[in-house]
Amino acid sequence: MLFNKLNLNPKLLRGIAERGYTEMTDVQDQTLAKTLKGMDAAVQSQTGTGKTAAFLVTLFENMLKGETPERRMALIIVPTRELAVQIEGEARLLNRHIGFTIGCFYGGVGYDAQQMLLKKGVDIAIGTPGRLLDLSEKGHLKLKDVGFLVIDEADRLLDMGFLPDIKKLLQKMAPPHLRQSMLFGATLNRVSRKIAADYLNRPVLIELTPEQLTVDTITQEIYHVKSHIKANLLVGILQKEKPRNALIFVNMRHSAFKLAKKLDLNGFRCRHLSGDLPQVKRQRIIDDFMAGKFPFLVATDVAARGLHIDGLEMVINYDLPQDSENYVHRIGRTARAGNSGKAVSFACEKFAENLYGIEKFIGMRIPEKTAGVEMFATDRSLEFELKHRAQRPWSDRSKPSPGLHRDSRHNAKPGAKWGRNAAVTA
Repeated sequence: MLFNKLNLNPKLLRGIAERGYTEMTDVQDQTLAKTLKGMDAAVQSQTGTGKTAAFLVTLFENMLKGETPERRMALIIVPTRELAVQIEGEARLLNRHIGFTIGCFYGGVGYDAQQMLLKKGVDIAIGTPGRLLDLSEKGHLKLKDVGFLVIDEADRLLDMGFLPDIKKLLQKMAPPHLRQSMLFGATLNRVSRKIAADYLNRPVLIELTPEQLTVDTITQEIYHVKSHIKANLLVGILQKEKPRNALIFVNMRHSAFKLAKKLDLNGFRCRHLSGDLPQVKRQRIIDDFMAGKFPFLVATDVAARGLHIDGLEMVINYDLPQDSENYVHRIGRTARAGNSGKAVSFACEKFAENLYGIEKFIGMRIPEKTAGVEMFATDRSLEFELKHRAQRPWSDRSKPSPGLHRDSRHNAKPGAKWGRNAAVTA
């Protein structure tokens, strides 16, 4: 069904058209059929299917109707700063011809600007649980004024330990029958359903593709490769595939910095994103990546949720995640909103043991690819390391260059295979 067939406010329809939304996805169609009537909803839908537009269109349309003028403020609770900023951006695009005041509230930055915004009045507030709770306890955020509530990525909020904060926020709000509430998640576990039952007003349960956690438009493949030559295979794949852009995931913060440096020295414009970076710098990196100022981003799981990157061609799991759900969230950054994408994963001796849990969780075997010698490229960063070491005093040459791994060979060959039925060795 098309958005313009919905009986929406003309100003909202204009914003929807300018944003480029035309035909609704399944989650949008099924959700809006209920929520535009004012019903509460608990929605399970895999990542990248258009949940954000589903609840934003609901909020804008129902707020414009003015059915609850005394509590017309909308609150959207999200797990990460990055997701808050992404949703704020989407909301502002739909708000072009409407004029609602939209605010974003998260930690890592000062309180003054956020407090001033709340004092002036906000129609739509988007924020993370900790900062929202702080602002509420200081008297700046009036949770009793919330007439519309969205809990986005509820499963992730619970995984990150936000359940106590979520309960405190909900207990400070008006009773469920005095507001419209929506809860969304890639999966709805027992705790998520309990929250929906306790804090939503007889919500309709919408479950889309509950058995399929990865979208069909993502081409998945996995290579078995020794850890010390993963960089050679990565460079080879990027040279062969020539993706317009790619998001590359690692498990450790220091690995993100080192791999981004290595790729940069191999001629791939690249930055890294990890939780230890200051929030302002993290947001600038995300904005620049989304704007296409550099094509490759190496990230830890801090970016696995909440990054909505239009046209992301490839996701690479340089390290297989230990948490099986994170595999779904990582690869879900590509093939969004009906587009296609590719997810490439490496199984090395350090992380291959995570493969069984991932495949069990997603209910499928990831197709294996064999990396022949021709797939491995020369790691040019080693030339830089050798040159740098040669320029240092003799007493310091035994120390590796900062930010780079020492590699045992220049032109690597494929290593032993660690498979589903093979023993994992160091």
